[in-house]
Amino acid sequence: MEKKKLIYYSTPGLLGVLMFASNFLNTNLFKFGDNNFAVWFVLSVLCFACGWFINKTLGWRSGGKIVFSMIISVTIISVLMISFFRDYFAANELLTENLILYSLRDITLGAMAFFGMSVVEILTLQKEFLVLKEKFNVYENLAIDAKKEAELELREAKIHAQKIINDAELNAKNIFLKKERIEQELKEFIQAEKELIKRYEDIG
Repeated sequence: MEKKKLIYYSTPGLLGVLMFASNFLNTNLFKFGDNNFAVWFVLSVLCFACGWFINKTLGWRSGGKIVFSMIISVTIISVLMISFFRDYFAANELLTENLILYSLRDITLGAMAFFGMSVVEILTLQKEFLVLKEKFNVYENLAIDAKKEAELELREAKIHAQKIINDAELNAKNIFLKKERIEQELKEFIQAEKELIKRYEDIG
């Protein structure tokens, strides 16, 4: 774990070294001449790769703070160094312009590191967006299926309720018919009893 942390935090250090190294382009010690663009391109690619790795390991917020602080630190060190060693950096004349030029070198390479971080962040967010979109489609399909199932169950419940109502109405009708039949039978029985009693009275 400690080894991993060392690797993670050594990458911003490498970025700082690369940014600081850009100050020595076209100096008496390293005079690349026509190859300046190639060297600058390599430095830019390496800073981009550092930014990529920083975002992968330290994250956008922590990594961004570290890269920003690295840009500020290297720029300040570069300005101080160039101010003290003007002859070496050919900055005797137009010192202010040279300081701005060297500062812009550091800031540009730092921006390349931020660009690398941004690319990783965009790709990560795009991947997360696709996953969330897929989940949303799944949930949407589940919601549609649940709605259909609910509608089917509601329809079945309505059918079942209608059946219960029909059965209740039929039972009520049957009971009413039975009641009428019993009442009719009772009336006929009472009428027959009256006639029978009347006969007995006539005989007596």
